[in-house]
Amino acid sequence: MSVVTSGVKELVKKFIAENKVAVFSKTYCGFSIRAKDLLDDLNVDYKTIELNEHPEGGSIQDYLTEFTKQSTVPNIFINQQHIGGNSDLQAAHSSGKLAKLLKKD
Repeated sequence: MSVVTSGVKELVKKFIAENKVAVFSKTYCGFSIRAKDLLDDLNVDYKTIELNEHPEGGSIQDYLTEFTKQSTVPNIFINQQHIGGNSDLQAAHSSGKLAKLLKKD
């Protein structure tokens, strides 16, 4: 468990607030890759923090676990709402919920 500083908390909150679609991911994670592929296929403008490449990646993931109760990646937010991981994103896409979420401004 890393030390979660107020700076890490602020970074996460700011990233979620400033991006309509925010994805916390790891470059080598198959689930993260599938989620980003779906967003790419749908031409969704999203921003990613790759936790395995970020100097505070471990602390960010620890904070996300505390904040969302989800310890895995990808950890996806749309309009500042926590969506979940890849399976949640895929299910939202299949049900039509994702399209509705993305249309909100």
